[in-house]
Amino acid sequence: MIERLAIAPFILSLVMSLALTSITIQIYRAFGWVDKSTKKDHPKNIHTEPVPRGGGIPIYGSMLLTILLLVPFDQHMAGIIVGATILLILGVLDDVCDISPYWRLFFGSVVALIVVLSGIGINYMSSPAGGILHLNQWISNISVFGHITTISWIADALAMLWIVWCMNFVNMGAKGLDGQLPGVVVIASIVMGILSFRFANDITAWPSTAVAFALAGSFAGLLLFNVYPQKIMPGWGGGSLAGYFLAVLAILSGAKVATAIIVLGVPLMDVSYAIVRRIISGKSPVWGDDKHLHHKLLQIGWTKRQVAGFYWLVTAILGVIALKLDARAKVYAIIMLAVLVGGLLLWINLFLSQRRQESLNG
Repeated sequence: MIERLAIAPFILSLVMSLALTSITIQIYRAFGWVDKSTKKDHPKNIHTEPVPRGGGIPIYGSMLLTILLLVPFDQHMAGIIVGATILLILGVLDDVCDISPYWRLFFGSVVALIVVLSGIGINYMSSPAGGILHLNQWISNISVFGHITTISWIADALAMLWIVWCMNFVNMGAKGLDGQLPGVVVIASIVMGILSFRFANDITAWPSTAVAFALAGSFAGLLLFNVYPQKIMPGWGGGSLAGYFLAVLAILSGAKVATAIIVLGVPLMDVSYAIVRRIISGKSPVWGDDKHLHHKLLQIGWTKRQVAGFYWLVTAILGVIALKLDARAKVYAIIMLAVLVGGLLLWINLFLSQRRQESLNG
């Protein structure tokens, strides 16, 4: 069972990711599609050498091949693949042309709608008070290209919001420096895969398990080229595909959205505070800056390796914790994470402010 659902998808996607990442690096460098670094064309850029983006290509290619070869194909998988294809195309265009974040948000919403129309929705959730909350009660039937599709308004609206939210927040909060994003995604997807094994006696749960370990393998392949000093960056395509697949896996693994929020707690909470900060300061919440937690950790003297390792370690610890919590405990854990991340950001800001003041006085 474990060989079929975990080892085979992981190895196949890992090998494909390694091969495609190497090819992508060569193609991007040949065409000059590299991120300018020394010119600092964007404040969030902290790398010191021109590096190709393009990380979405090996992720998409390895996931597509693994799904087609090892995962039963149905309308759900068709919707997932179509959505991923749109993100790939948009990611490559962004690598070359730097698309407006508003367009990326729009097409991300289209992708989420496609997934929902394929029949993937958050039909139920565990209640913190005990029992199950059924969300698929308000139902309508609509015709989509001549095919009758059932829409569950609450379940599908929540699924759309979750996919768009996760896709953008993972992209913004976990994709800051060498090795950060791939390491986090490898750990998070393994946690989602382990979670799926709880339903291993249910054949309908097998696809989510295989996709989870395929995602781990694909990002493990990218990680070997992305660790410091990075030879390729995930780009918007790689970051959006990371959040996209993790969001869908959280739904397919038994509506374990709270589990995913805990596992990805640090980057998700960091982005939440970043959006509030930008809105309060009168700036657009979708435009990046250099005030994320990973930027702050670099400013207090951590190295890029240390920051990436911190994110990996915390993600792994939170993953182990999340697997052991019930619904009520998960709510408390999410609140605690929000407090801890907010407190850490506040402490670092005060530390940096004090250091600047001492520098001025000294």
